[in-house]
Amino acid sequence: MMGQVAVVTGSSRGIGKAIAQRLASDGASVVINYRTQKEQAEEIVHNIIALGGKAIAFGADVSQPEEAQALIDTAIKEFGTIDILVNNAGINKDQLMIRISNDEWQQMIDTNLSAAFYCSKSAIKQMMRKRYGRIVAISSIVGLTGNAGQVHYAAAKSGLLGLSASIAREYGPRGITANVVAPGFIESDMTADLNQEQQAKIMSGIAVGRLGTGEDVASLVSFLASREASYVTSQVIRVDGGMAGV
Repeated sequence: MMGQVAVVTGSSRGIGKAIAQRLASDGASVVINYRTQKEQAEEIVHNIIALGGKAIAFGADVSQPEEAQALIDTAIKEFGTIDILVNNAGINKDQLMIRISNDEWQQMIDTNLSAAFYCSKSAIKQMMRKRYGRIVAISSIVGLTGNAGQVHYAAAKSGLLGLSASIAREYGPRGITANVVAPGFIESDMTADLNQEQQAKIMSGIAVGRLGTGEDVASLVSFLASREASYVTSQVIRVDGGMAGV
């Protein structure tokens, strides 16, 4: 990926952070996007530069179209182009459907789905000129299966499948691919709060017998974002350790 430029939304922590660091180690110049966690984002940039890579941090709420456009514009202004877009930004707040307010529904859709549309729409213009681009959306296994208490989250994550498949069909002839990665249970602040009994129950249904890591997801994103994946598009690939019943 030497000479390529990647934008990873929501990359100041968690899966997004792991993806950004992996793409940087692959040789890409990376734009670290954050909404509120400026210090964390700047630390990631510092670490990438210390290892000989190139990176900048840019604060933007990508659920707002004008801020999503500013993010892409900044990548192009700073590095000259954009080759890779990873639509990772997202939120989650479990709630029974009957208790989800209209505002909570809209916020979930805006952040987890609309943001990917806004960023993709902005990036695709530059990618079309180059006749090259890689777009990867980070969905969730819940987007494939649904889950009690996650109606709004599952709907938004499922929407990424249709969005990405349509992008793949529209822009495939221009050398642009679009794929979806659907992680299962990944080590995070949320899973850290689970007690031993809860973790044991989860892992009993995972073939490899452990929770995933951000690096597990990043490894797949690295391939999908590479030139080697030129014939892989409109795919939904699970990174779930072989979850039973999925």
